[in-house]
Amino acid sequence: MKIFFISLGCDKNRVDSEKMLSILTREGYELTDDPEETEIAVVNTCSFILDAQDESVNAILEMADLKQSGQLKALIVTGCLAQRYLEDIREEIPEVDGVLGTNSYDKIASAVKNALESRVTVDAAPLDFIPDAGTSRFMTPPFHYSYLKIAEGCDKHCTYCAIPSMRGSYRSVPMEDLLEETRYLCDNGAEEIILVAQETTVYGVDLYGRKSLPELIGKISAVEGVKRIRLLYCYPEEITDELIDVIKSNEKVCHYLDIPIQHIDDDILRRMGRRTDGASIKGLIKRLRDAVPDICLRTTLISGFPGETQEAHERLVDFVKTTGFDRLGVFTYSPQEGTPAASFGDQVDEDVAFERKDEILLAQRDISAGINDGLVGRVLDTVVEGRIPDDGVYVGRTYRDAPDVDGYMFFKSDRDLMSGDVVAVRVTGASEYDLEGVENEFAQ
Repeated sequence: MKIFFISLGCDKNRVDSEKMLSILTREGYELTDDPEETEIAVVNTCSFILDAQDESVNAILEMADLKQSGQLKALIVTGCLAQRYLEDIREEIPEVDGVLGTNSYDKIASAVKNALESRVTVDAAPLDFIPDAGTSRFMTPPFHYSYLKIAEGCDKHCTYCAIPSMRGSYRSVPMEDLLEETRYLCDNGAEEIILVAQETTVYGVDLYGRKSLPELIGKISAVEGVKRIRLLYCYPEEITDELIDVIKSNEKVCHYLDIPIQHIDDDILRRMGRRTDGASIKGLIKRLRDAVPDICLRTTLISGFPGETQEAHERLVDFVKTTGFDRLGVFTYSPQEGTPAASFGDQVDEDVAFERKDEILLAQRDISAGINDGLVGRVLDTVVEGRIPDDGVYVGRTYRDAPDVDGYMFFKSDRDLMSGDVVAVRVTGASEYDLEGVENEFAQ
């Protein structure tokens, strides 16, 4: 029987999806990318912000229409939205045959089997362990990089975030399991391993009594087939000198760091429940750039958080202009049901929040353009991601670009290149977010 699988949300959700796909294909199900020819549909949902919830609900309703028409024999909903609104989904969308919470994805095969036998599955396992779904994954393209989820849950309890209620407290994956999974990924074509978790920087504290991310990086870098390691979601207050030294000294670690700071105003940081302050964030950025001068720093910000005054917003804009982040994303504040911030009395008007977001992005656009202009003439190793035949150019990523969220290098080459190939590209042009170039061997 054929299964159509929809995976929404973050890269951590993608890992869960690949594990579910592995379970299903081992059970003999065939995957299809055409919803019109499928008999079973699985929607792995996201509930991080309201837009993500809407996207998830719309995907479920679209599949529910197919179920109602008689085409689908089974519809299963998994992931964060399923965890958060377990009973509501089943009650309000009766076409759904199974609802699995975030810690129940290992039961996907039994949920499908039950659905085919007209039995409903509603399962939300306790959020105090990590499901035993094995270390094998159904690799989804592109195959030359893969995400490695090193921990589940979060202990930070930021006032705007519902993740702890959906994913539980912080639980590190044992190091030996991660190394086995890394070997599996590399055996199946992955060369760039991207470390992810809700927060990667406190990896190991619960298991080993210490921050063990530097040790984990060292062991992963020794796995045969690993050529690049990229770090995402490093909370600023948890970044140690030891981790900075690993970024500097381990040749397989990309000089790239994703640091979600959310704001720079001390009052807003305190209201957010963040465990740092503006001075500490600025000090960390200086330490990173002093130690690793070519490091690419990415961050995310929230505009319009409850209580954000015009003065606090202007401090954030000034900080963005003076700091010069290489990569920067902005979310407008989205009230999450059940979080402390949703009940704060001084909510910022939505239109104002969007205006502030646009002002930050406008400032960042000029910064990004200036940084990219400064790269013209440099030669950067570039991983081939694909080709645009009509334009006669290849598309690639440098060490400065994480998949899906950053820019691209568009370059020409006289050779036939494959996705995953690494070529030296001389930068010949730049825009606000992307680069242009020529493979260095052919550059004039």
